[in-house]
Amino acid sequence: MSVVGDGTEHGVGTERGDGGADEPGWDVDPDDESGVAVVAAVGRQIKAWREAAGMRAGELGAVMGYGEDLVYKVEGGRRIPRPEFMDGADAALGAGGKLAAMKRDLAEVRYPKKVRDLAKLEAKAVELAAYGSHNLHGLLQTEEYARALLGTRRPVLSRDELERAVAGRMARHSIFDRAPAPEISCVQEEASLRRPIGGVAVWRRQLENLLRVGELPFVEIQVMPTLRWDHPGTGGRIQVLKFADGSAVGRADDEFAGRPISHPKQLRILELRYGIIRARALTPGESLAFIEQVLGET
Repeated sequence: MSVVGDGTEHGVGTERGDGGADEPGWDVDPDDESGVAVVAAVGRQIKAWREAAGMRAGELGAVMGYGEDLVYKVEGGRRIPRPEFMDGADAALGAGGKLAAMKRDLAEVRYPKKVRDLAKLEAKAVELAAYGSHNLHGLLQTEEYARALLGTRRPVLSRDELERAVAGRMARHSIFDRAPAPEISCVQEEASLRRPIGGVAVWRRQLENLLRVGELPFVEIQVMPTLRWDHPGTGGRIQVLKFADGSAVGRADDEFAGRPISHPKQLRILELRYGIIRARALTPGESLAFIEQVLGET
């Protein structure tokens, strides 16, 4: 079940050879050691299959519709190939599914490491609680809204960095398809609903998506009215993830140097704050009505 609206696809990091088609992809982050190792291993396998087939890089690229330069970059571990590249290489080299199977290994490393780490935690969580002060929580964002929001960062993200960040954020939305589903609670400041990120059309579709997500039985979205000044969330975002074994991890912008924490005493501080924030906010029912009101005003 997909509850998050899709935006328009934007290809990035393209490589074109003579007669070759554009190939959107991602550059390898040199600081991501595990990702570098996976991409390098996949590249070596493609090169080994190509040489065993007696093909040059340019010939392989021509058969697949890509440029020779891109093939060399993939084989050299300098470009993360998209799934369709792996399928094309598998078919062209007669690998019998062995190269295509490596799509699973590449599926995670195409996203930034910190996003992968967060996604892994969210994938294991049985409860997720989050307070967002300035922006909507990533799990609530549509693709086009996320792209517009990430595009406001300074220094400006490169096209490659932007695409990787958006793709990683969207991949986290698989949490809505889990069975059993986790309990998700999000409190959003009114300002985050009223800021027209991406323009009116994108903003409206984002508000409509909030209404769809808020109707899910395991999701509660609450709005903190701007006039509600007496709550302990003025220091910034708060997030707490709880797991089936009773452990938990949390983070707050203004506490513990912004680092993830798991000590029970520290977690109690975040849970106390979040509990008061929820109590000060509109109820889930009132919040959905408020979002509908904002949507009607756009």
